[in-house]
Amino acid sequence: MLNATPRLANTAQLYGIESGIESGIESGVASGLDTGLNTDLSAAVTQVPADRLQLVELLSPYHPSETRFMLEAQTAIAFKAMEDSAAKDGIALAICSAYRPFDRQLAIWNAKASGKRVVLDINEQPVDISPLSDDALVDLILLWSALPGASRHHWGTDIDVFDAKQIEVKSLRLVEAEYIDGGPCAHLHHWLLQHAKTFGFYFPFQRGKSAVSAEPWHISYFPVSQTLLPQFEVQALAQVIQHSDMLLKEAVLARLPVLVAEYVHRIAKP
Repeated sequence: MLNATPRLANTAQLYGIESGIESGIESGVASGLDTGLNTDLSAAVTQVPADRLQLVELLSPYHPSETRFMLEAQTAIAFKAMEDSAAKDGIALAICSAYRPFDRQLAIWNAKASGKRVVLDINEQPVDISPLSDDALVDLILLWSALPGASRHHWGTDIDVFDAKQIEVKSLRLVEAEYIDGGPCAHLHHWLLQHAKTFGFYFPFQRGKSAVSAEPWHISYFPVSQTLLPQFEVQALAQVIQHSDMLLKEAVLARLPVLVAEYVHRIAKP
């Protein structure tokens, strides 16, 4: 199993802000992208001198057009080894989501907060959000979606996966029914429960063990993600959110320390 204890020269990377990200193998990763955040914010979250987090690209053969996913470098190596092992057991271990920048998470959040994207309850049923208070809507969205700046996908260590032999990515809904007995990814899930730890991966979102609802498609590379979580700071996240155009911003900021404790730090252990 790989071991790594990286810290971030640019701690903005913890919150999905892309400036300063280094590229690695294959075609490389664009850096210095315009995030819509001002330079004062960038300075506010770049105070820890340390080694830089490196992201690399993996080309997926399971999508209708060329699709490249970015992963933290050691996570990518471990995933490729696990992918090869799964293939020997007849499973096409495929990525449907990997590294996700702040702007992408913000788009998901705002689409749900505005009613443009369906919001699900704990039982994965659609909810009419029109009568909900801001606090109630925040809590509902957080069951399935992270706060912008607080997603583990910002780190490049966390991946959403599926079995490309059993279901096409365009048909994938990422609901639990697809990963339990009878679902197209059930065999994959059982295989991961048995083998993922060998490669350093585990499920951070499990029923009764995390505030986020159970996500049997979401795996995390523990040797690296365990070193990044302690670096997460509420004040830095508050500045990121304050300078964004995030919907429900005031409701979130009013109780951000509680939300971070519940939805960032309360996760399952390997």
